[in-house]
Amino acid sequence: MNTSKKTVVVFAAILGLGFSVALMPACSKSKSTPAKMTLYDSLGGTAMVADPAHPGTMIEKGRLGLRSVVDSAIFVIAGDANINGYFKVLLAEVTAGNTSGFMALSKNLTDFFCVATGAKNFSYTGKSMVDAHNPATNPRMNGKAANDDFDSFVADVVTAAQKNGLSNQLIGQVGVVINSVRTQVVQM
Repeated sequence: MNTSKKTVVVFAAILGLGFSVALMPACSKSKSTPAKMTLYDSLGGTAMVADPAHPGTMIEKGRLGLRSVVDSAIFVIAGDANINGYFKVLLAEVTAGNTSGFMALSKNLTDFFCVATGAKNFSYTGKSMVDAHNPATNPRMNGKAANDDFDSFVADVVTAAQKNGLSNQLIGQVGVVINSVRTQVVQM
């Protein structure tokens, strides 16, 4: 079994754990239920920290964590011959020294993950997942993705999340978010 397939198998196991944890009832006999902690809270939440990419500015710790994984994932995907062909425009721009497309993609994906994990202070204003992954509505995409492509994407995000120190439990929960858009992204 190649490394990519092993990563997908490991991710599937983690995803199963994430679903199990998400579906487990609370084991509390207390009549008052404390506010449920969101995945965003688990990723650092709204605590303000210094933004290493923008000296002198502050950023929510949850957003910083998600942005770090997103940016790492973009670089992992750039080196992944299985799927980097979908991003020829972006790769050509970055190779030429133009990072505006990278910055826009990073912001949109970070916004998406912030909202999808329960952040209250952000909104996602990018294209729908269907339009973002359809070359007819997004000329920056070079083709429509198949399930194998999506699996490669998932493996790359797992790699990026591991590089950023996310626990297997958090990776599984982020995986639930990612897989919730599979049918919108996979269009073949």
